[in-house]
Amino acid sequence: QVQLVESGGGLVQAGGSLRLACAASGRYLRYYAVGWFRQAPGKEREFVAAINWSGGGTYYADSVKGRFTISADNAKNTVYLQMNSVEPEDTATYYCASQDRRNHSPQYPQGGYNDWGQGTQVTVSS
Repeated sequence: QVQLVESGGGLVQAGGSLRLACAASGRYLRYYAVGWFRQAPGKEREFVAAINWSGGGTYYADSVKGRFTISADNAKNTVYLQMNSVEPEDTATYYCASQDRRNHSPQYPQGGYNDWGQGTQVTVSS
């Protein structure tokens, strides 16, 4: 099991930038992948981005491709989501989640996550 804690949310103007962090703790993190998801009020949770902790690939939703960047700092056990050129439509609670890639979930990268953080709020003003 992996414990996840998000941070970095806040209020930002449209066109600005924000960096979210997902601090992970647990054993065998090198076998895990971490994904970012978001949920706006009245909407379903949606996939944003994912990364394999040991390297090997990053994945993005079409809505954020070219604006958001996911990265991992293995020394700090932290995954980041750099959000640039944010839009009011990016307003949501952002969650990070993890899955053990040794389980080879066919839903990856959009699904198959077992452990979730508590979320961090991002609000983009127009």
